[in-house]
Amino acid sequence: TFSEACRWRGRYRWESQGHLESGSRHFAKYPALPQSLLRFVEGHGNNGLSNLEEDLPMLTLSSALDRCQRYYANNLAVADPEGRWTWEQHLDRVTRLAGALQALGVKQGSTFGILSRNTFRNFELLHAGYWMGAIPVPVNIRLAIPEISYILDNAGVNVVAVDSPFLALLDHELMARWRDRSIRIVGANDRTDPETRDWPQHDHETLIAQAEPAPLHESKEEDTATLLYTGGTTGRAKGVQLTHMNAVANGMQVGHTVGVYPDDIYLHVAPMFHSADLLGTGFTLMGAGHAFLPAFTPDDLLGAIQEMNVTWTMLAPTMIIMTLQQANISAYDLSSLRCFLYGSAPMAAEWVERTLKAFTGTELVQGYGLTETSPLLTILSHKEHVAAIETGNRERLKAAGRPLIGVDMRIADRDGKEVPNGEPGEVIVRAPNVTKGYLELPEENAKAFRDGWFHTGDVGLMDDQGFMYLVDRKKDMIITGGENVYSLEVEAILYQHPSVGECAVVGLPDSKYGEALLAAVVLQPGETVTAEALVAHCRDRIGGYKIPRQFAFLPELPKSAMGKILKTSLRETYSDPAVGRDVVAR
Repeated sequence: TFSEACRWRGRYRWESQGHLESGSRHFAKYPALPQSLLRFVEGHGNNGLSNLEEDLPMLTLSSALDRCQRYYANNLAVADPEGRWTWEQHLDRVTRLAGALQALGVKQGSTFGILSRNTFRNFELLHAGYWMGAIPVPVNIRLAIPEISYILDNAGVNVVAVDSPFLALLDHELMARWRDRSIRIVGANDRTDPETRDWPQHDHETLIAQAEPAPLHESKEEDTATLLYTGGTTGRAKGVQLTHMNAVANGMQVGHTVGVYPDDIYLHVAPMFHSADLLGTGFTLMGAGHAFLPAFTPDDLLGAIQEMNVTWTMLAPTMIIMTLQQANISAYDLSSLRCFLYGSAPMAAEWVERTLKAFTGTELVQGYGLTETSPLLTILSHKEHVAAIETGNRERLKAAGRPLIGVDMRIADRDGKEVPNGEPGEVIVRAPNVTKGYLELPEENAKAFRDGWFHTGDVGLMDDQGFMYLVDRKKDMIITGGENVYSLEVEAILYQHPSVGECAVVGLPDSKYGEALLAAVVLQPGETVTAEALVAHCRDRIGGYKIPRQFAFLPELPKSAMGKILKTSLRETYSDPAVGRDVVAR
């Protein structure tokens, strides 16, 4: 229809972001759009479309919440040990919280910070921001105080909401300026805590009870919806500006691919300051329910699934492996669990098989993406997992999957030219879920966005069937003796040894070879193995130049809040020759 043509023409136009050319020619880059619609827009050009676009429904998070209020009012929105709320009840709290934020000086287009565990009150704060047109800035609660202070400063935050376990942060001199402009997130179980009793005037619940509901602000699709911080090349975190369109587009892409329904309940296990939490967007779009795990342990995870009748969740591979190793899975009723997605890092084929056996009747899906892509770019479906096991094609389990609808993905050389299938290169993409850029970092933007493509910094290859295989991060590729070594390939071999529970391979400075390989290894409980035995294990499976000659046997690997192994930390530690390790001569 004419209105659809107007919507699609405007929705996929990035000229305001400077990434792609304006006008209807851009539609040639999105073959997933209906051809009849493309022809219609090409035939009409700009005549009369711009005015009509302004009156059309928007693909925004504010619109998504309004949709839940109108069409899913009686559906479950939140399931929690403190209670259960329908979308009508949830949004009543949200609109009042938005009113409280406005009374504290948060305006449309301004930012406010959140320092919180995964809780339904955190969820309310995010939704309050979307509702009123403000920009929530969820901050990693595991960061040091100077890092937190830098992010709040860089984002221009004037008001910050702080969960009760982190209230002491406000006493630090770097955080003191936010003490009088803070909301204390105090749960039902926190109200006897002496640290929280002195601040009732800024209590989350008190503010909701006293505030007037704020009206819905109809944001534009190109407006920033949330500001998420990720690692920067200079050592400072960089703010990724995700628009309403970015988040909603990915919610629609993921929801269409995996199947999301109004009676689903999504358990937020990934930290809500992480882009992985945006996977919940697809469930909000469908008026589905949400539950929250404040901190991960295998038994807490399984208990939450059982108690909240969870149907869907997202886990890092390390969480899955810990659950398989430490929990008595059969002791829990997991019959409600329909599917879980794993991501943030690949998972060895052996663990995929064990997962499928342990969680019978539950689908397993892999997703690959970045903060900058809101978050997913590819999905390896459950059917593809099962087919790989049944046919013996275990190599397919190493794939990150096929690109989602609306994602154009290429594997490119250093000059940005596409390489043939099967050859490694940088993964570059263009899609409606790609960020409009980093906050106030023109050099980073110029480096990441070139010729209309976002350069991910990941090394991958594409096979003839359209499956993308993530080979490595560019920064994790090791060059030893002039040869490229991809750490993930070496790690996959080490994982085949029965004594290896977890491992990470990094490159260290070496005067002879440029870089030398070190493997940090965590053994399976009760297992022992020598560095020499691991070298022998690798020798029959990969080329000699790919075999680590230095091994660090550790009780655990350094990890991010998402469970991703921090190779930077390993490189920093073991670049010091004085730090102990086992060395095997060549």
